[in-house]
Amino acid sequence: MITRRGTLAGLAGLPVALRARAAAPTLPRIDDESWTVAHNPDLGALGDPKQEPVDFAVWQAADGTWQLWSCIRRTRASGKTRVLHRWQGARLTDPDWTPMGIAMQADPGFGETAGGLQAPYVFRVADTWHMFYGDWESICHAVSHDGKTFTRVLGANGRAGLFQVAPGANTRDPMVLKVKERWHCYVTAHPEQKGADYCWTSTDLVRWTGPRKVASGGEAGSGPYSAECPFVYLHRPTGRYLLFRTQRYGRDARTTVYASTDPLDFGVDDDRCRVGTLPVAAPEVIEHESVTYVATLLPGLDGIRIARLHV
Repeated sequence: MITRRGTLAGLAGLPVALRARAAAPTLPRIDDESWTVAHNPDLGALGDPKQEPVDFAVWQAADGTWQLWSCIRRTRASGKTRVLHRWQGARLTDPDWTPMGIAMQADPGFGETAGGLQAPYVFRVADTWHMFYGDWESICHAVSHDGKTFTRVLGANGRAGLFQVAPGANTRDPMVLKVKERWHCYVTAHPEQKGADYCWTSTDLVRWTGPRKVASGGEAGSGPYSAECPFVYLHRPTGRYLLFRTQRYGRDARTTVYASTDPLDFGVDDDRCRVGTLPVAAPEVIEHESVTYVATLLPGLDGIRIARLHV
């Protein structure tokens, strides 16, 4: 892997126009060959023929196994119909991971919306795994010491919600990235039915400052679902941050990709950072053993697949 410093040093002798062209990242490429790791699960009494696995998270647990939690929507669960289901695999490159059952459901006793759990995101800090997820209104936080069993982190008021863009804006789809000394939590929401990506920042994962709008409008549109599943990935060779922003799920899936040197600005109502589009939905980038992968929804919304990603 070329370091950022080495890349900049190598470009220093080029004319300005050529340096800018060389430093600009191209649209990431996804291998045609992929493997399905999660299929539509049996939810027992909560199962429904219309159910769909949608936004998800993939990570490695303490015992080395791979974990996948997905929001299953349109189930028979009360309220917003959503539950979080878990799969487990021995290796990231194995197909057909083992379904492990429903992992988590909303608890109105903690202020969560019934059936409203959405889009988990999990990352490890030292010996603690942190899960951020949506409860239909707010972003919530849970922790684990084995990467499998999570406990909610509650506020002084006994509620799970940490922050939201606005009441009724369906703040959801958190993704967390550390930039220097600050954690950045990216979310989507649609106040006044206008979808956009926002960011909160924190130094301790407890106290958060925000929101700041980081992407909206442009060619991708401004409808309520025009900025879903934000995922930000540092493209180390150029030192730029890539934002993956989904507009459509299903067989007509579409995700717009942006590139910026500022992780808090990918273009608000403009396309100056736009790189292009990919025919996938809800992409999550995974780096493992010096290889980059991407997990996405199956076109039929009946599972999750993984493929090699070239950036």
